[in-house]
Amino acid sequence: MTKDEVSIIGKLVKDMYGTTIGNVLGTLTHIDGRIQTVGIDCGSEGLKQIPYEQLVLQGDVVIYIPGWRIDAQKILREKRLTLSRLKALMDILSENDAMQSDADVIHDTYKTKLMELDEAESKVRDELSTRLEELDSQENVVKVMLFDAKVQFKSEEITDSTFETIQKHCNNLLERLSHERVEINNVQRRIEELSLESIELTQPKKEMIQESAISYLGSSGHTITEHANILPEPPIENSESPIQAFTEEQDEHEDSPESSESNCMSRTECNN
Repeated sequence: MTKDEVSIIGKLVKDMYGTTIGNVLGTLTHIDGRIQTVGIDCGSEGLKQIPYEQLVLQGDVVIYIPGWRIDAQKILREKRLTLSRLKALMDILSENDAMQSDADVIHDTYKTKLMELDEAESKVRDELSTRLEELDSQENVVKVMLFDAKVQFKSEEITDSTFETIQKHCNNLLERLSHERVEINNVQRRIEELSLESIELTQPKKEMIQESAISYLGSSGHTITEHANILPEPPIENSESPIQAFTEEQDEHEDSPESSESNCMSRTECNN
């Protein structure tokens, strides 16, 4: 067991957006001593067990990273790398056709990897959609409570200070839900972009097929134009896109989400 693993006991646990979850009560370990899950005392909600890899120690606070974010980061990183290699392979072939036979095996390997990633991506898409539905449901409940508090305040059932307290906490929670929704939407768009890029790299464009057909019909006794065999280039990404910034951040830190989570924490704490 490492020093960090021991030091999390008793620490306050918050999510990436600053919401307090509870305190670390204890851990469950594998036979070799590695932590498997962490027990978090959530007060009236009881004990929650969270996989250790979803927790990051930052100073005196343990940050909880939701599973959808870890899964999405993994898919985005692996798919972008696979597409980058596939693109590089096609660039090599465009420069030297003699290497076609040698590249076929590698090309098939990358296409197989993309198929595997597509299956995993489908599960991530479902996770993201489910989480968005949960956020919508929570947001509706908060808005109803806030509106009801306004009614109680106007009818003089609660004091001004009580209403201000309710309003403050409701607004903070709505802001936290909004931050997570924006991040999920960005991840969904990035996944969709990579899916379109994957299609363009592995399948001929419809326009190329149409051009080939026109060329064939317009040339008696001639074969279909060779343009049908030209694979399309991937779209150029917008360097200012917040989605790209999200994935570039992961490339810089690879499997350690600690740095990216600190940005989310600091933003929420400043707002609070």
